Amino acid sequence: MFSIGEMSRRTGVKVPTIRYYEGLGLITPEGRTAGNQRRYGRAGLGRLSFIAHARELGLSLAAVRELIALEDRKPGAHDEIHSIAADHLAGIRGRIARLRRLEAELERIGRACEARAGAPCHILHALADHGACDGAH
Repeated sequence: MFSIGEMSRRTGVKVPTIRYYEGLGLITPEGRTAGNQRRYGRAGLGRLSFIAHARELGLSLAAVRELIALEDRKPGAHDEIHSIAADHLAGIRGRIARLRRLEAELERIGRACEARAGAPCHILHALADHGACDGAH
């Protein structure tokens, strides 16, 4: 059995976050000591590692909850699990595309500024007027 501190050390998840996950029902201690300290088994450690890795990959807590529910209730729910992963990947690709548009716009704005003493700063103008942008971002 592991204490909450040991769970934290082994997974890198902070103790308050473990308590938060417990409050959400994502992880449950297998027992408590006579002093009412939480104790987790290997299954709890595995579940916390799963949650931590899923969060590192950017999955929302709602998606993590859904994956846990599928694992617990429908172990063969491959299509549903793949759908969650595909939706997350599509969201990441959308954010990457938006970041690329932002990068291109900031590069364009930077090139437009002459950066001479006494000259107006085109960067400030562009930031103040969204209409000065080259396109949607």
